[in-house]
Amino acid sequence: MKKDSLIYVAGHRGMVGSAIVRELERQGYTRLLTRTHAELDLCDQVAVNHFFAEHKPEYVFLAAAKVGGIVANQNALADFMYENMMLEMNVIHAAWRNGCKKLEFLGSSCIYPRMAPQPMTEQCLLTGELEKTNEAYALAKISGLKYCEFLNRQYGTDYISVMPTNLYGPNDNYHPEHSHVLPALIRRFHEAKVSGADTVTCWGDGSPLREFLYVDDLANLCVFLMNNYSGNETVNAGTGKELSIKQLTELVAKVVGYKGKIEWDITRPNGTPRKLLDVSKASRLGWTYKTELEDGIRLAYQDFLTNPMRAER
Repeated sequence: MKKDSLIYVAGHRGMVGSAIVRELERQGYTRLLTRTHAELDLCDQVAVNHFFAEHKPEYVFLAAAKVGGIVANQNALADFMYENMMLEMNVIHAAWRNGCKKLEFLGSSCIYPRMAPQPMTEQCLLTGELEKTNEAYALAKISGLKYCEFLNRQYGTDYISVMPTNLYGPNDNYHPEHSHVLPALIRRFHEAKVSGADTVTCWGDGSPLREFLYVDDLANLCVFLMNNYSGNETVNAGTGKELSIKQLTELVAKVVGYKGKIEWDITRPNGTPRKLLDVSKASRLGWTYKTELEDGIRLAYQDFLTNPMRAER
């Protein structure tokens, strides 16, 4: 990309999209194209086609998505599948129709089989059954990355896919029921500290192993890959490090300053037992993460404290 290339960031108000905008601006890119949902409904094919035909963006970062934690995914399976498939297909297809030079599709590590060998390589895609608690979202993301691959094969496009591990950071969703585990813990421990609660109850038994990547590190990788990678195979985005949910809760409690007791509700689901990405491909390309987990949680907690609209969601 040239510094004056016209770049469209779909989903620029979300956690990932806003981080990509920050990174592009930090690196000196000057022509960024964005639209809010009110300005452009990405599920509306006619509107999306009109937008691309009018503006002809040269590069597209497709970070828009309907996202949520276990509860949100389980309660809205059809919505998660329909909305994600519609918006990604509309954007990718319109980009192809209007001669976009390069598109980068943002997926999720949930595309990999529930019991995939760990750490999960890019080659384990579609080799086993998906995790049921987020199957609808995973199927939509698999469809998006495969559509990019098929356009490359059939029409010679240069569309790439990035599969991040669990993300956190500025502009996260801290909703008490619909957020992912790390922001949910930040809110829960903060409220417990403020109220003086003696205990905090967390879901499951704390045994699942998870990996977390600070969202600004992901954004740095996204821009790096747009400039340095082409290929049909997706690229994993993570740290290559994991910890248990129990260890995570203790770390969040430490950062927030909660001194009470942590209890576990084993009637609640654990989710996938282990999710660790093999990030050797990104490493071979010359990229590595920068933000260690405790430092990132401190930054995320400051974001929670200073963004009341996020805290109320």
